[in-house]
Amino acid sequence: MISNKAKYALRALLAIAAQHGGEALTSIEIAKRHRIPHKFLEQILLDLKKAGILESRRGKLGGYVMLRPADTITFGEVLRIFEGPLAPLPCLSRNAYRRCEDCENEARCEIRREFARSYEASRQVLDSRTIADALAESPAMPFVAQDRRAG
Repeated sequence: MISNKAKYALRALLAIAAQHGGEALTSIEIAKRHRIPHKFLEQILLDLKKAGILESRRGKLGGYVMLRPADTITFGEVLRIFEGPLAPLPCLSRNAYRRCEDCENEARCEIRREFARSYEASRQVLDSRTIADALAESPAMPFVAQDRRAG
């Protein structure tokens, strides 16, 4: 499960990226539209600014705008900013690799092998899907609702 901080960051990015003509969106507007606690959102937006994803503008038409195009920001990148490494085991992490303390042999570890399969599939999706991709999807039927009907 992802934290509320990561989920709110994604919501904020989607809202800002959806602005027509790259108009700025204030933190108050984002907080109201998406029911995010304003003080919490301010910290999230600051983290996104420090990461080089957003830019803040002052003045009457101020607020937050995308510093990078939405098609260059992946869900995986945003999750890593707020969640750290996404790998379920330290021995699977590319950026924060650490051998498991109780590991006898990584090459023969069944647990590592099975989690590696699911992690790789998840990582490929998260690192290929962008904020722009999500905005381009039709909101007609949410993904979760489709899954419930299929079952």
